[in-house]
Amino acid sequence: MRSSSSELLLDQQEELRKRKIAELAAQKKVVKPIAGRSCREQALFYSTAILAVIAMSAGSSLLFFVPLYVDPAISTLASNFVTDPVTCMTTRMEKLTGLANCSWSSCREGCTSDAYHCTHIYVSYNESSMLNSSQNQTDDAVLLVNIKGCGYPPSVLCANFTETYGVEGTEFPCYHSRVNRTVVLSHYERDEQVAIIIHYFAVPFVITLATSVALCVMHCDCRCHPTTHHKRGRRPRIQDLSDGSLGVDVDLRHTTSYNSDIAAIRPM
Repeated sequence: MRSSSSELLLDQQEELRKRKIAELAAQKKVVKPIAGRSCREQALFYSTAILAVIAMSAGSSLLFFVPLYVDPAISTLASNFVTDPVTCMTTRMEKLTGLANCSWSSCREGCTSDAYHCTHIYVSYNESSMLNSSQNQTDDAVLLVNIKGCGYPPSVLCANFTETYGVEGTEFPCYHSRVNRTVVLSHYERDEQVAIIIHYFAVPFVITLATSVALCVMHCDCRCHPTTHHKRGRRPRIQDLSDGSLGVDVDLRHTTSYNSDIAAIRPM
């Protein structure tokens, strides 16, 4: 009987173990339904995603626009070119090779790499309207396609620039710098440089700042809370002794104790 009872108990335990394994396997297969989001949560989620994409795009564009467009525009305005053109004449053109000879170039396609081939175009101009006046005559001024002397197609095409202004004796209107009279541009418009700064710096910067503030307001507690002072624990009040109640209470207790001691030592 004991052996049969043991076998029955083992069978029950084995069946219970198999049943438990089956239940655990079934629980793993069951996929818990995802709780639905409310309209407010969905609006917050999509708004956050859109604002984050806009902020990252505008911030990344600043890294690209500032060195290529904003910095040359600021340098052009700082050079203070004349707004009324003067007549320039090409005196000579040099085509050089080597890093030592190509520290600058009148026109170069690409501004991030070193130039091994460069073109130097020199011009002369007279700021005065009188042809015989030599007081304002400037010789061997450097002609640049822009303040950096470089750019990217299609706005800058060095082959056309050299063909147009690189022929000796060519006369054309030009703009010289008031800060450095030896720097000359073939084209200059002050409003165009200001527009470049606004479009390529001010607008992306404002968008980045506005979207960042919006994300902070949506996900951070930016409200000003009043300073909370911790209340100190109050000391227990001391009973007023002006009426003599505490002293009376002490005297009564002392008298009662004294009477009890006298009763204890009194002979029976």
